[in-house]
Amino acid sequence: MQPDLSESRRIIAIGDVHGCILPLKKLIRLLKPEAGDQLVFLGDLIDRGDHSKEVIDYLIELSSRFSCHFIMGNHELMYLEYLENQNTEQWLYCGGRATLKSYNILNGNDLPDSHRVFIRSFQYYIQTENYFFTHGGLDPELSIIDNLRYYKPEEFCWQKVHMRQVFLESNNYNWNKTVVCAHTPVPEPVMLDHLIAIDTGCVYNENPLMGKLTAVVLPERRIINIKNPVISL
Repeated sequence: MQPDLSESRRIIAIGDVHGCILPLKKLIRLLKPEAGDQLVFLGDLIDRGDHSKEVIDYLIELSSRFSCHFIMGNHELMYLEYLENQNTEQWLYCGGRATLKSYNILNGNDLPDSHRVFIRSFQYYIQTENYFFTHGGLDPELSIIDNLRYYKPEEFCWQKVHMRQVFLESNNYNWNKTVVCAHTPVPEPVMLDHLIAIDTGCVYNENPLMGKLTAVVLPERRIINIKNPVISL
């Protein structure tokens, strides 16, 4: 059963965090969420960055104070497949080693039980009357109903066809709702009639065009982001 998400209250969607705790905390402070607000984290909370454990700890605590909803990212999906002894090298190669290091462990099965239960609770998508929240996106040539009919939900974690230039330029998406997603890093958020994409490459902070953690406030479509500074040792 999907978590309840109401358009009668403010919705704040947040892009890929990838273990970057400092910009996450700064962004939440800047957003100043109130009791009625609903925070939707669009997945890829872990991997690549140095502080995945701290990110999970922080978000579990944040969930005790605010209405938080968590979307399954491809990195969480790879981690769960790792736990089931599927594609173990893929997760480690794609940033899982940084996650293990943040926990000071060598095996992903040794994450705290509460953290594994938390990650398993993530949803592949959440939809409301006017929005469809998922990590990767949807097939732009199919309706949302047909996406749900012909694709497995976990495939939405990896989808990126909708981010091809031909679709971005034509703004031709066969959806009756606005799809709000992340996954594909872009220098600036994509804001189209039926597409909002807000992965601005927070973890890639050595790239001058990337390195921002971005949120979108709905329904006003207000963008708020925080730069992830490069820390020299």
